[in-house]
Amino acid sequence: QVQLVESGGGLVQAGGSLRLSCAASGRTFSSKTMGWFRQAPGKEREFVAAISWSGGRTYYGDSVRGRFTISRDNAKNTVYLQMNSLKFEDTAVYYCAADRGRITSSATYYYADGSYDYWGQGTQVTVSS
Repeated sequence: QVQLVESGGGLVQAGGSLRLSCAASGRTFSSKTMGWFRQAPGKEREFVAAISWSGGRTYYGDSVRGRFTISRDNAKNTVYLQMNSLKFEDTAVYYCAADRGRITSSATYYYADGSYDYWGQGTQVTVSS
């Protein structure tokens, strides 16, 4: 079992920055694909970003590409989401997710929430306009 704990959310003005962290339990973190998703009130869960087990591949949703950066530190069992140039529409609960360590060459794998087996409780990000 893997436990994921997000932190770093909060209230920020539009144009500001936040860095989210997701700490994972377990000894197999380095083998797992990690992702960030978000869900705003009344909307479906949306893919934000994902990173391969080695950090060599990263993927971003269209709405955040160029503003957000995902990274990981396998020595610390932690994945990060650096969010810059925040917009009001970035307001949402942000969730960290991990898969079981599957091997894949499919880019679409990273975007699908069904690919992920473990989810954190979420952290609220509120951007004031």
